[in-house]
Amino acid sequence: MYVKIISDSTCDLSPELVEKYDIDILPLHIVLGDEEYEDGVTITPDEVYAWSDAHRTTPKTSAVAFDTVVEAFRPYLAEGREIVCFAISEDMSTTANVMRLAAQELEAEDRVFVVDSQNLSTGIGMQVIEAAILAQQEKSGAEIAEAVKQMQPFVRTSFVVDSLTYLHRGGRCSGLAALAGGALRLHPKIIVHNGKMSPGKKYRGKMDRVFMEYAHDLEEGLRSARTDRVFFTHSGCDEETIDAVVEYLKSFDRFSEILVTRAGCVISSHCGANTIGIVYTEQF
Repeated sequence: MYVKIISDSTCDLSPELVEKYDIDILPLHIVLGDEEYEDGVTITPDEVYAWSDAHRTTPKTSAVAFDTVVEAFRPYLAEGREIVCFAISEDMSTTANVMRLAAQELEAEDRVFVVDSQNLSTGIGMQVIEAAILAQQEKSGAEIAEAVKQMQPFVRTSFVVDSLTYLHRGGRCSGLAALAGGALRLHPKIIVHNGKMSPGKKYRGKMDRVFMEYAHDLEEGLRSARTDRVFFTHSGCDEETIDAVVEYLKSFDRFSEILVTRAGCVISSHCGANTIGIVYTEQF
């Protein structure tokens, strides 16, 4: 039996991709006041936005529950299978450590390989799909984990936010303090590197033009990227914008797959609505 691939919900893979690659998803938690929900299971991003707008605050999020991870691991270990499990960057959540503790609880540290993705959203998803393909090729858990770790420095994740309000309130992005205040009227590019978020170029103007300028700024990297797939991930944008960016990516006539996904509740609660990101992998 091949290795089982599991990821936390911040990988932002669509239900179709989760089914195609036989991936199990472990939900992080969203806390709205006194109520707690499971990302993508008992709450949607639009419900998160409605609550946040009504209360003028950013929802809190928390790691995957320990018991949930234990019960997710248990049946596969009982079958004698290995597990490769992915978590959002350890600089952003304790989820990876929860997974390690669950493996210890089940006395399966030698069969559960926890991968700190050093990334977020489909920057994780890119790694998860790579792992799933290697699992289908009957690679071992150790081989898969090592291959993905070799891949990590070449995954390029960035996004542009409509407003910094959510990131600023959540305190999730070190280095953004200098962009607060007056810069909240701008649309900054956020770059993920070595598991941390940092500010990049600041765009001005209407968001439809900003999105296309951002996409064009990535042209050099996209032209030399790996050709297997590219992700376009958004946190709720109009169809016209989505279509325009997808057509731009198609114009390269390079990628075997252009995968459009919508960010889940955890990522959306920290970046806010109308955010887009393009994720690709450099050749390595």
